[in-house]
Amino acid sequence: MWAATVLTIFPEMFPGPLGLSLAGKARDKGLWSLAAVDIRDYATDRHRSVDDTPAGGGPGMVMKADVLASAIDAAGNGRPRLLMSPRGAPLTQARVAQWAAGPGIVAVCGRFEGVDERVIEARGLEEVSVGDYVLSGGEIAAMALIDACVRLLPGVMGAEASAGEESFAHGLLEYPQYTRPQLFEGRPIPPVLLSGDHGKVAAFRQAEAERLTRERRPDLWASRGRKTTGR
Repeated sequence: MWAATVLTIFPEMFPGPLGLSLAGKARDKGLWSLAAVDIRDYATDRHRSVDDTPAGGGPGMVMKADVLASAIDAAGNGRPRLLMSPRGAPLTQARVAQWAAGPGIVAVCGRFEGVDERVIEARGLEEVSVGDYVLSGGEIAAMALIDACVRLLPGVMGAEASAGEESFAHGLLEYPQYTRPQLFEGRPIPPVLLSGDHGKVAAFRQAEAERLTRERRPDLWASRGRKTTGR
């Protein structure tokens, strides 16, 4: 079973959205498991302290290396250890697919001004970012990462083939989707989609995916071009 362990000082935030929709149904079926672990349980003082002032001065607090290391060690080995961090490598569909194909993940949710660098090094934490912005903590980012992984687990999605046509599956954004009514406020469904010609439909969708990617994500389009030419 694919297993996600989340290390956080707010375990009550979980499962949250992960208990609903596709992820929640899959969890109820036993297709994956979720454990939210309170980092404070590994503190050694009576106040259950997990943070202290930053060495060298400065604002805020920093999560303590010794407490966090104990929590990470208790989660066991064998799964990638990920630290949700705005300075991490961007989360991509390719990375999600790799983690989904493995035994699961351990997600460490930072808080305050960050995490003592020594525990990142000592426990081999891989820093992962969900975007170029800053959240109050890593919990929401961890939920996004776990949801993205769970969708790819066998038996989770109703239409397995649809995952291959979603945004980023082939380095492109997904093509536009339409459904009834055939006419909405003067805007018709593109006639080719009603033609019954599967070849023309596929060509239309490919062209639209390429157009949207060029217009909205030139970085993806440029990367796709480099892969095609072998550079």
